[in-house]
Amino acid sequence: MTTYDNTHIAKGRAGLFTTFAQTFAAIMNRIAIQRTREELYRLSDRELDDIGLSRSDIDRVLRDMHY
Repeated sequence: MTTYDNTHIAKGRAGLFTTFAQTFAAIMNRIAIQRTREELYRLSDRELDDIGLSRSDIDRVLRDMHY
């Protein structure tokens, strides 16, 4: 009896799903960072000072963010 090994197909699908999931996560991360940036820039200098930031800190903090 002949058998057919289709494990390479399953691995290919899993790899495709993983690539899609990673791409989706990266896009969602960029959206979250952009929203956070917009919210922080809407704050007054006084409000930023209350949370320990200055306007010049915003981009640096966002670069270091990992969701």
